[in-house]
Amino acid sequence: MSELQDFRNIGIIAHIDAGKTTTTERIIFYTGKSHRIGEVDDGEATMDWMVQEQERGITITAAATTCFWRDKQINIIDTPGHVDFTAEVERSIRVLDGAVVIFCAVGGVEPQSETVWHQADRYRVPRIAYINKLDRIGADFHGVVREMEQKLGARPLILELPIGRESELQGVIDLIGMKELRWDQNDFGATMLIDEIDASRLGEAREHRQKMLDQLSTISDEQVSNKLTELFLEGKEIPESLVRSAVRKGTLDRSFVPVLCGASLRNVGVQPLLNAIVDFLPAPDEVPPPVGIHAKKQDEVEVSVRRDAPPLALVYKIQTDREAGNLSYIRMYSGHLRSGTAVYNIDKRKRERINRLLRMHANRSEQLQEIFAGDVAVVVGLKLAQTGDTIGSESFPVILEPMNFPVPVISVAVEPKTLSERAKLEAALHQLEREDPTFTVRDDEDTGQLIISGMGELHLEVLMTRVIDDFKVEAKVGNPQVSYRESIEKEATHREKYHKLIAGKENSADITLKVRRLERGAGNRFESEVPAGQLPQELIDAVRRGVSGAFSSGIVYGYPVIDIGVSLAAGQYNQNTSTALAFEAAAALGFDEACRKAGPVLLEPIMKVDILVPKEYLGEVLGNLNIRKANILQIDSKAKVESIHANVPLATMFGYSTSLRSATQGRATFTMEFSHFAPRAGFAE
Repeated sequence: MSELQDFRNIGIIAHIDAGKTTTTERIIFYTGKSHRIGEVDDGEATMDWMVQEQERGITITAAATTCFWRDKQINIIDTPGHVDFTAEVERSIRVLDGAVVIFCAVGGVEPQSETVWHQADRYRVPRIAYINKLDRIGADFHGVVREMEQKLGARPLILELPIGRESELQGVIDLIGMKELRWDQNDFGATMLIDEIDASRLGEAREHRQKMLDQLSTISDEQVSNKLTELFLEGKEIPESLVRSAVRKGTLDRSFVPVLCGASLRNVGVQPLLNAIVDFLPAPDEVPPPVGIHAKKQDEVEVSVRRDAPPLALVYKIQTDREAGNLSYIRMYSGHLRSGTAVYNIDKRKRERINRLLRMHANRSEQLQEIFAGDVAVVVGLKLAQTGDTIGSESFPVILEPMNFPVPVISVAVEPKTLSERAKLEAALHQLEREDPTFTVRDDEDTGQLIISGMGELHLEVLMTRVIDDFKVEAKVGNPQVSYRESIEKEATHREKYHKLIAGKENSADITLKVRRLERGAGNRFESEVPAGQLPQELIDAVRRGVSGAFSSGIVYGYPVIDIGVSLAAGQYNQNTSTALAFEAAAALGFDEACRKAGPVLLEPIMKVDILVPKEYLGEVLGNLNIRKANILQIDSKAKVESIHANVPLATMFGYSTSLRSATQGRATFTMEFSHFAPRAGFAE
């Protein structure tokens, strides 16, 4: 058995308020890392260590912690559930081998659960589901299982059933061992009590065990499935070890998702969840090996997850510590790294030094001398590293696949309270920009203000609070502004002639550009249609640079342009006067003129909004959405609430949180994420 079998790199992911942090706190407590249980409601959760997290009761950064269960090392990454912090979720999922997806037994499969589920699908992450909060009023275990099938397209494999429901919840029935499990509340659930299944519940337990075995008989490992079927048909006892082996096989190839249940706040169901993490989720060498791009040869390379291979690690998160400086969270994919040695940043093509290696426990740490393939750690001392960079050695320069982050859609202007603090403010904002790929900073040339952009009002509010509290910079924040985009509606061709005398030397260019609209979401493209040899390559490259630069400066309003295809249709040059400078300038001017002929259009961000509202407030909420120019896509009825799905222009959604709270006496909740860009009504040049 390889040493990598002793590791589990897992994430705990879910919708906001499904109980991720509470569950993680229980795991830390039961595995012996914490001597007392921290509660989110008390503002004392171990994993929520930022001041704002404790004040707001939500998880913002993806804290990492390590614990041990049954001699296995479990590296847990606790991720945010709020959609404004989608970058934190994305970068965490990228480095996971397996995931625990927590669903609220009352809310079911909520919008952010769907987003995170599809992110996990994209990275092919095997997962287990944990239905939490079964002690709450309105809890519906089987309803959540049905929603997993309908909304996520998942194939749930029920391994546990709740004993009782809502305030009557007593424990769970383990369908593999066919036992009832309860927890002693006198020691905070540390003692698990195991009993035979009560006769009143035996029929239901046998029925669900039969369904479980039927599903297990379909796994791709014929040897295991045939043995299961054979024992079942002969009426013989099926060993627990064989069932667990079958569940593991099906989980790893993502044939189904094992479903467990409990109520973490009541200390019910957490130890079986820990057992499932060890038994069913993969070790680092049991998932498809990562594929990277060789920095020199530009071909794909499959990275073997071995300790004796060249070192290769992905920086999946950057965090600033006032004393230690930059903390670079890394996932080690192959080889090993030692503290105090040099490492090569393959993306930046620079050598850096590892001052220290740390294993993190939320905001506490222990020092390491070495980190090996399959592990997660923090490097102190990397000055150039950014989220998504690959570090390793010059002898094996492979760049691991980049992460994809959504575009920021909301902006605010910020300025320092005093002019002398401008440099400090800029430094703080640029540091946050390095940490968070969905946060950008730019100078507004017209007003001289600093403009910051992010994923939502809460996102920017949290970051600005960090600027004030963590970086000690007083700043004034303007009202939120929408980050629009520009595009075109039709095709156009434009010939641009450029001639200028610079420092006594003639610079000339003559090019013809064609522009056309591409499908929404296709991005921008440039191609040359000039026959080979007609223009020197350096001049074609200059045109490419000019056009690429123009993409960010807009057509009419100065917003970035998207979804435009640009072709260099023709070009003429004079050996004596044509220069790369002239061709680059002609490209920028020509692109602008061509787009003005092609029906410029202003695009606004449309947000996917999901609202959970008690039935009695449905009419009021729908009326408010109509005023905000919402396009209602669907309304799903649940037991006590209505779930509204709508597309709404971001420009109309400012202040919606306050409006919804006052309209529903604080009982409705909503999430909002970017959906797409669409032409803004009433736009005219």
